[in-house]
Amino acid sequence: MAGYAAPVAAVTVDGLYSVEVAVAGAAPGQLQDGYADGLRKVLLRVSGGSDVLTLEGVDELLANAESLLQSYQLVRGGSSNSGSRLRMTFGAVGVNQALSAINAPVWGVNRPLTLAWIAVQDRAGRRLISQGQGQDDAQSLRWLRAFQAASVERGLPLAVPPADVASDRTLLSEVWGQFMEPVRLQSEALGYDLLAAVRISFERNSWRASWLIEGRGLEATEQTVEASSPESLAQRVVGVWADQLAARYAIAAGDVSGAPQVDIVLDGLDSMADYAAAKQALSALAPVLSAGPVKVRRDQATLRVAFSGELSQLEEYMALDTRFVPVASVPELTADLEPDMAVGADESAGAEEPSSEANGEFETGDNEGTAADTGGESEEEAGDLFSYQPLTLSAQEKEQAFESLYPVLHYRWQAEPAAEGIGQRE
Repeated sequence: MAGYAAPVAAVTVDGLYSVEVAVAGAAPGQLQDGYADGLRKVLLRVSGGSDVLTLEGVDELLANAESLLQSYQLVRGGSSNSGSRLRMTFGAVGVNQALSAINAPVWGVNRPLTLAWIAVQDRAGRRLISQGQGQDDAQSLRWLRAFQAASVERGLPLAVPPADVASDRTLLSEVWGQFMEPVRLQSEALGYDLLAAVRISFERNSWRASWLIEGRGLEATEQTVEASSPESLAQRVVGVWADQLAARYAIAAGDVSGAPQVDIVLDGLDSMADYAAAKQALSALAPVLSAGPVKVRRDQATLRVAFSGELSQLEEYMALDTRFVPVASVPELTADLEPDMAVGADESAGAEEPSSEANGEFETGDNEGTAADTGGESEEEAGDLFSYQPLTLSAQEKEQAFESLYPVLHYRWQAEPAAEGIGQRE
């Protein structure tokens, strides 16, 4: 959140369906175990509820995890003592429909942003956890990583205040006392959907967290959990928040069946002729089953599109028609995090570690499971698999966006003739 001045509130989560796990090797059985482990993590994020892995039918899904894969990359360790890791992306539509098939809810990619003010008291004293914790403050850095890892595991967008507030002793006292009014005033410029004041202390050989949280979908009463380590405690705190939010915003299994739908915003529609041409071009794309207006205003229209296959396939078809120009998204809120901080540093906490050394070996495959040596460095760090971006919508639109499974796609219509036959049905 550091440097991001305008209120942002709801965000779109990128990477809910991507994950990286440790694997014993590249043998078929070892890869199958990795696919199942990865899908297990994705199901937990996407369903939102911690009980999804206990539902009847989930074991069969995990046994056939490879069928839901879109791509994978095997990252081999660069030294004899570093293990291999499997980086995977599962199909969003396939995972959502699989959850629906076992009667599990599905929590969409547009989610509320939680701003957490976390005060920790230990033998070193009392302090606020903030962004940009230095390496010289190992304990604060551990708490920061623990909460970030927990947020990745549960798919809950989470922000902590910027580093310049860490030395504010008055504010620290307000957070510790859970006086929400001054905390609320201090948070106005940061933007959030949910505001939490968390107090953490070490008591009787265990860590104890109590918090007050206000905002959409969560109970305003004080709640408390205990755990044996910072990583376990962060998991429990974030887990409670995720369970309560998913209970409100996740879509029931029966509403997920049928053709998936996505909202596409088109800018640059200067006339009814532009609107008609854009709608016709969109409707003619092979994956599109139907396209109808949701909202039309000035030079912009929002169309709700029902499609077949995966969302990535629809985007690929749109890329073939040069009249659809993608609108650049706003900067990611996690862009200022180091990769390992974005996903956590402790495997025991359920977080993914950063990818292997730069001199490691890489294998990639498609959803058929074939692999090929690529060598060289990975194209992205593990931390890049999970990030989120502000939703630039009105308050009413954000509330509606929470009920959508897929991100809002944003394009500019460039009214120039496209090459004949591009993106058209055969």
